[in-house]
This record gives sequence, structure tokens and C-alpha cells, in this order.
Amino acid sequence: MNKTRLEAFSDGVLAIIITIMILEIKVPHGHEFADLKPLIPKFLSYILSFIYVGIYWNNHHYLLHGLSRVNAKIMWANLHLLFWLSLIPVATGWMGEHNFAKAAMAFYGIILLLSAIAYVILQKTVLDVEGKNSALAKALGKDLKGKASAVLYSVGIIASFYNEWISGAAYFIVAMSWLIPDKRIERAFISKN
Repeated sequence: MNKTRLEAFSDGVLAIIITIMILEIKVPHGHEFADLKPLIPKFLSYILSFIYVGIYWNNHHYLLHGLSRVNAKIMWANLHLLFWLSLIPVATGWMGEHNFAKAAMAFYGIILLLSAIAYVILQKTVLDVEGKNSALAKALGKDLKGKASAVLYSVGIIASFYNEWISGAAYFIVAMSWLIPDKRIERAFISKN
């Protein structure tokens, strides 16, 4: 398979995920600004999830940028990632609908953690094809930010049963740490050419 086809399919799925999330926010029946107040939790959860999907889209682009060929393992690892990401709208909707309730926050964190694990699996599968001495492997290094993210997701999941604010802060910190695109891969391929 051509990597362009894999990228196009993934881009389409991610676009649909974002579309589903925004469709969860219903137009208020009233015509006053006060009628928007019940939408605040839904909108905040949408913003956070939009950022997360955007981060995955961005990093997925960079990960596949240096890919020389696609095999069945990469296609299945990519589908595995897309599966977990496709559950983000459900977790987002539940979290926003119930004002960041404990169970909803835990579920959201579990989906984020499983998405991160799926991304690591995809990353490893791509590195298996490209090789341990590839520009991609050198750019990724030890991926300390990825490991720290998994720890913070776990903290957020556990904290959700005690304090939703701490849980939300953990998820927010991870999102903010990845919001600025990771330029390691871009730099590696620029210096290679």
C-alpha cells in the first residue's frame, strides 16, 4: 500500500471524529446568552478533545512523513490507533454531559491512555520497518515526553476518583505539553536532505 493512501484514510477518520464531537453540542433553545451556560462543560470538553485529536493528527503526519513503505503490521497498528481515537467523542460527550463527573473523567483518561499506547505501538511498528538507525529512530530518541504523558494519564485516571480537578489538570498538562508540534522529526528529515 502506498503511504499516501494510509495518510488519507487516517485524515478522513480524524476529520469524522472531530465532526462527531461538535455534533454533540446542540444549539440552545433560548435566545439569551444565559441559555449558553449549560453548554459550557460540553464546550470545554470539546476544546480539550479537539486539541488532543489535533495533536494526534499532527504527530501522525510527522510519524508517517519519513515512512518509506507500508506493510500489513503498520496498517493494523494504524487501525488500532484509530479505534481508540474514535472513542474520544463518546468520552468527550459523557464528560461534558455530566459536568466532568468522576466516572466520566476516569473513562476519558482511560481512552487517552489507550490511545497513547496505540500510538507507541504504531511508532514501534514504523521503526521496525525503517530500522533502528533511521532518521526517524534518531529523532524520536527515548521519547521522554511520551512516557511522561502515560504517567500523567495514569495520575489523572486515579485522581478522577478523588478529585476531578486534579484529573482534569493532568489531562490538560499533557495536552499543553504536546500542543507545540514536536519538531524532532521535522529537523531530522531536513538535516537528512
